[in-house]
Amino acid sequence: MTLAQERTLASKVRADFPILHQEIHGKPLIYLDNAATSQKPLAVLNALEDYYRGYNANVHRGVHTLSARATDAYEAARDKVQRFVNAARREEIIYTRNATEAINLVAYAWGNANVQAGDEIILSVMEHHSNLIPWQLLAQRTGAILKFVSLTETEEFDLAHYKSLLSERTKLVAVVHVSNTLGCINPVQEITTLAHQVGAKVLIDACQSVPHMAVDVQAIGCDWLVASGHKMCAPTGIGFLYGKLEVLRAMPPFLGGGEMIADVFLDHSTYADVPHKFEAGTPAIAEAIALGAAVDYLMAIGMDTIHAYEAELTTYLFQRLAELPEVRTYGPKPDANGEGRAALAAFTTGAVHPHDLSTILDQEGIAIRAGHHCTQPLHRLVKAQSTARASLYFYNTREEIDGFIAALKQAIDFFGGIFG
Repeated sequence: MTLAQERTLASKVRADFPILHQEIHGKPLIYLDNAATSQKPLAVLNALEDYYRGYNANVHRGVHTLSARATDAYEAARDKVQRFVNAARREEIIYTRNATEAINLVAYAWGNANVQAGDEIILSVMEHHSNLIPWQLLAQRTGAILKFVSLTETEEFDLAHYKSLLSERTKLVAVVHVSNTLGCINPVQEITTLAHQVGAKVLIDACQSVPHMAVDVQAIGCDWLVASGHKMCAPTGIGFLYGKLEVLRAMPPFLGGGEMIADVFLDHSTYADVPHKFEAGTPAIAEAIALGAAVDYLMAIGMDTIHAYEAELTTYLFQRLAELPEVRTYGPKPDANGEGRAALAAFTTGAVHPHDLSTILDQEGIAIRAGHHCTQPLHRLVKAQSTARASLYFYNTREEIDGFIAALKQAIDFFGGIFG
């Protein structure tokens, strides 16, 4: 993608995001907190409003016109998600509130039924807490053993160490596709193939990959994959679990109640087939429909186009950060084409605490993240109590990166004058 194409794309899509056209503290907003949550285009906002204004009704349970329209839109969104991640069947897509709930669903429904004392669960040291705590709880319930893949010298997934951890005792491998702190892109297809060779199941946390690149669950070969809508232009409160059909059908229900039943008697019940077996109660109907609208929006742009654009921005971001000797970034550097990592940079700046830095940048209208990014064990490993993080999306521009770098340099110089 050429620079001219890049700027054409940026100028085209920015008009779709009303929130970006405002001032914060009298300065134009520069939103660089996309790894935490993305902004929402008009197509998604309109989908929410259209549902509540035009056909607000519960799904599946009514035969009247509004219920039929709501059900059709709700299920059509499932078809869109299926195509988006190339699932083999629509029944393999389960709506959840978010990726966290999706992981817990697997940990309880599959984990309680299949994991026993002495079984081993392999994670990595870079996992988000949402892909760590559910497995800690499962290990506490069952007596399973957790093992962790370490980092290479370039702060990436250590594939050689992973291979050494695999054994006939390995029951599950649960790893992140793209680290929300290191930005590294993990070799999930190879990770999955190796796990299956020892009979283990594989869950992929794709929260930071699905919004930014084409993800094909059949090519990866994983047993489950999870993502959150709010990071991919959809509303909060909606996400999804992909699972292989035979794996999902073999799992017992997670939550009991309405919607997930076939027949209910006073002393026992039978359950609906997937996906409804795992969607107890009134779902997030509007949010699911809007998730479908977000998928439509992303696919209309093209995930390869989004990825190529972000690679250009990533190269530029790291070039500009390299101009500041005080800045230490974490994870691998992008290659000459901007590949090899995600469009984010977690960093420290010596004397300036990340929270102070974030506060100062906010006064300039610049939104970044500061803290441990729900990866406390990783931060301890890299000997950083917390980091600042600037994360990009396809509506960001080089000019915004320039504004961020200028404000960052000003903040570093200010604190250097105080503590230098």
